[in-house]
Amino acid sequence: MAPTPALFISFESLQIFFAGLIELIGFGESFKWLATLLAGISISFLIINVMVMATAFYTWFERRMIARFQVRRGPNRNGPFGMLQPFADVLKLIMKEDTIPDEADKPVFTLAPIALLAPTLMIMIVIPFGTFIDDQAFLSNLNIGILFIVGVTSVNSIAIFMAGWASRNKYAILGSMRGAAMLISYEIPMALGITSVLILSGSLAMTEIVSSQSVWFILVMPMGFFVFMAASTAEMSRTPFDQIEAESELGSGYNTEYSGIKFAVLFLAEFMAPLVTAAVVTTLFLGGSRGFDFLPGGIWFALKMFIIIFVLLWFRSTWPRLRIDQIMGFAWKTLFGLGLFNIFLVALEFSLADQFGGLASDKVSLTPKYMLIIGAINWIITIAIILIMANVVGRKKYTRPEPTPSPLANMGIKES
Repeated sequence: MAPTPALFISFESLQIFFAGLIELIGFGESFKWLATLLAGISISFLIINVMVMATAFYTWFERRMIARFQVRRGPNRNGPFGMLQPFADVLKLIMKEDTIPDEADKPVFTLAPIALLAPTLMIMIVIPFGTFIDDQAFLSNLNIGILFIVGVTSVNSIAIFMAGWASRNKYAILGSMRGAAMLISYEIPMALGITSVLILSGSLAMTEIVSSQSVWFILVMPMGFFVFMAASTAEMSRTPFDQIEAESELGSGYNTEYSGIKFAVLFLAEFMAPLVTAAVVTTLFLGGSRGFDFLPGGIWFALKMFIIIFVLLWFRSTWPRLRIDQIMGFAWKTLFGLGLFNIFLVALEFSLADQFGGLASDKVSLTPKYMLIIGAINWIITIAIILIMANVVGRKKYTRPEPTPSPLANMGIKES
């Protein structure tokens, strides 16, 4: 595979650079801690700015594409093709008055947007974007990278509850309680989808998960991909699971009382979530940076991310919003059962493949031959389960009854 250009910046390369710079200035061994500190500040500055700029252009892309789906124009006034619209929005929000309700818990009210944005940025630390010499290009290669992601994303439910509770607004509190319940419920199916990935990869490190995908895991276990993708969409509060911000019921949900830059930070986290989710899905199920040699690994990673982002956008522009009872029922009655079934199925297949000598040379992952065999079996089972759910478990189509006019309604119907 073609290597990513060597100018890729990692924490280790920055630490070495600052250590050499400190030594060149003339400071001794006692100032080596400063190199680590400067490297951390630099990499944090890089992540924040890259993600914020990427999110800004993603908002433009999403609004333009949804307009195309719904036969509208979308933003087209500021700049060529409306590309300066994100900057106009940021300028407008910065200039707006930053109001805080008198009865609000002001410290918590201020910390809530930061608590919602910080975990989204922290996830990008452990994502392997491409190949770097003999290892994966990453900002920090944790051997428990996937556990880090699960732990960090669980903070979102706390941040949303903080925003609603601190607002001292009944609609905001209802929205935050509804959001916390939904996010906690969907964290369980998401963890179940991840567990099946860990069974086949034999590691918690994101780089090891990528290297074990001689066959992409989406082809090996489509049911696990479906469970994880659906749960991740709900965790992002994206259509059809955007009940946290049900404008028709709750004003604007947990962010009802927010304005100005705080409102901008809340929605920055919301629009950044599809980018982060696409990166995680690409790493877990689409082989990460693995691809053909004529393109660098980083380019393959970006292309796969774009496909996932487009699919999420497609869902948002075409699907209706579900009711809260439908959302909660889907988590516990459908995804939870499918996630457990997928784990037992993958574990059984892995055990049988091990007995028949299907392990690769690393004695942890399976050979491509056995992965393809398992994938064929799982696709048949997944299609069969979807058909059963659609025709047996799902509701039957009801014929629409003839409307019966109410005697209290003024419908121009005269009694005979």
